[in-house]
Amino acid sequence: MDQLTQDKLSKEEIFETLNQFITEVIGEEFVEEMDITPASSFTKDLEMDSIEIVAFSEKVKNHFGSNIDFTGWLSNMDLDEIIQLKLEDIITYIQECQ
Repeated sequence: MDQLTQDKLSKEEIFETLNQFITEVIGEEFVEEMDITPASSFTKDLEMDSIEIVAFSEKVKNHFGSNIDFTGWLSNMDLDEIIQLKLEDIITYIQECQ
């Protein structure tokens, strides 16, 4: 597991990490056809299903450590909020938790 240093990660660094996780979860062949940006939504733009989102959230938790309660954060949302969730929302959340 990666240890966070005192230096906060930039939004760009967090985006690159999350982009890598998305590629691992949904597969490189799908990602090549997509233009993934911070404004990408998980369900509409990335077409991730619930199992893929769970796999993604596990990677986030394992990588960023216990400072980030990603699952807890998601559990406070209703289904519509999760469906509308964009990559930039997660980037902001991770940055605030650092």
